[in-house]
Amino acid sequence: MKQNLYEWFAASVAEFPDRTALEIGAERLTYRELDEAAGRIAARLLTANGGVPRRVGLLAERSVVAYAGYLAVQLLGGTVVPLNPAFPSARHAAIVTAGGLDLVLAEPVDGRAEGGAGVPELPAPELPAPELPVPVLPLAHPPTAADGYEPPPRGRAGPESVAYVLFTSGSTGAPKGVPIRHGNVGAYLEHVVARYDLGPGSRLSQTFDLTFDLSVFDLFAAWGSGATLVVPTRRDLLAPVRWAAEAELTHWFSVPSMVSYARRMRALRPGSLPTLRWSLFCGEPLTLQQAEAWAAAAPHSTLENLYGPTELTISCAEFRLPREPASWPRPANGTVPIGAPYPGLEHLLLDQEGRPAEEGELVVRGPQRFPGYLDPLNDAGRFLLHDAATGASVPYSGEGPLTPEHWYRTGDRVARRDGLLVHLGRTDQQVKVRGYRIELGEIEALLRARPGVRDAVVLAVPDPRAGLSLEAVCTGRDLRPELIMSDLRSRLPEYMLPRRIAVLDELPLNTNGKIDRQAAAAMIADRRD
Repeated sequence: MKQNLYEWFAASVAEFPDRTALEIGAERLTYRELDEAAGRIAARLLTANGGVPRRVGLLAERSVVAYAGYLAVQLLGGTVVPLNPAFPSARHAAIVTAGGLDLVLAEPVDGRAEGGAGVPELPAPELPAPELPVPVLPLAHPPTAADGYEPPPRGRAGPESVAYVLFTSGSTGAPKGVPIRHGNVGAYLEHVVARYDLGPGSRLSQTFDLTFDLSVFDLFAAWGSGATLVVPTRRDLLAPVRWAAEAELTHWFSVPSMVSYARRMRALRPGSLPTLRWSLFCGEPLTLQQAEAWAAAAPHSTLENLYGPTELTISCAEFRLPREPASWPRPANGTVPIGAPYPGLEHLLLDQEGRPAEEGELVVRGPQRFPGYLDPLNDAGRFLLHDAATGASVPYSGEGPLTPEHWYRTGDRVARRDGLLVHLGRTDQQVKVRGYRIELGEIEALLRARPGVRDAVVLAVPDPRAGLSLEAVCTGRDLRPELIMSDLRSRLPEYMLPRRIAVLDELPLNTNGKIDRQAAAAMIADRRD
């Protein structure tokens, strides 16, 4: 049994040293070469930190530094905290502070020599002792043997050690840290590597940013099996079908929105993806229309719809579509079922009283369930204990330790239809835009913090191009939407920005005195017409 993520990679280095581990454009690295690059970056990290770092921010993407840097932190036994270079610097600073990072490995945005211009701006976090800033190690390329950095011994991370921390949208107005242990990922990899026939000769797509937990499948399902990780550039992702065909991929993994994008570009022609053997989709509901279009384009591919929140380690449920669309189940909501949880995971559907039902909130426990949020204050209400004898459920108040007996509350409304689980929506104000999880309350909290804003609501509205888009409504005096939007741009990633900000005299209320979101959506729709 492998104890940590690096052992999954190291086993392939030992067995397949000369096979290609990583392709980025014309660049190719074998398993041996990628291992050496990771080892020398690890040595640099040791020197920069004055010892083994506990948590390392990784501010890089789609480059050898990004992938070798990820492995370097795992080699040392540390925890990776990915940072997206496209996100605002204020959000990076918030994550550095909340995550308690020791240092940040940053790739110069223009690829110039380390220490030169173009190093991503990273403001020092607001720490109690400002004379102790978080160091930033800029690295344009992995060190070579000539640089004098020799790979250090491996760290001793075990199944209970945290492999990575991802920050998701939080309803309080601040990003929320989700730590995932090596044991959580190990249980996941044991299932998926065998299920998708991964091994030497397999060529996996890498469509996800490293801040998106689905990227962990791309990296370690590939490197844990001797397969090749094939990385598209940002430009390649503007023509994903052409790139996938030219790269001769065998395994595709993306959000379903990518299918809709390819259809809009008229790129998803029947038979246009002949080399694909497996096509996996996750991150948002997969519609039957999307699945049919992809199945026609990839006629030799098996399609699976996956489901899972970050807290349950990448994905935790699966449904494999039959080869013939005529045999597909067709739920009333027009989406592909999420099927059944992975082996070893337990699940329940609970009604509003916390009792088992055929339709209700999905709760899950088992080896893929994370240990609790980085800030324990976020744990209250997100877990529960269920008494099978009485059928009663008790929400976790935050008092006392979390145990393996606690169920994680996904917040997803799910029904059991003909023996399959079907996703029906959310029980709260969380939405997904292009696969990214967004708490509308986080954006609302930032809006309410603006001078002059009395109240605010953010709405998710149907968008024929993106599936969903966000619209904001504010009340207050002398408000200028363009200034409010400028402030949001400095704090939020692009996918969390409202498409428009409307200013109203009052927000509509329902009979309980709460904001009537449906009425607010109708009001701004009337203003657009």
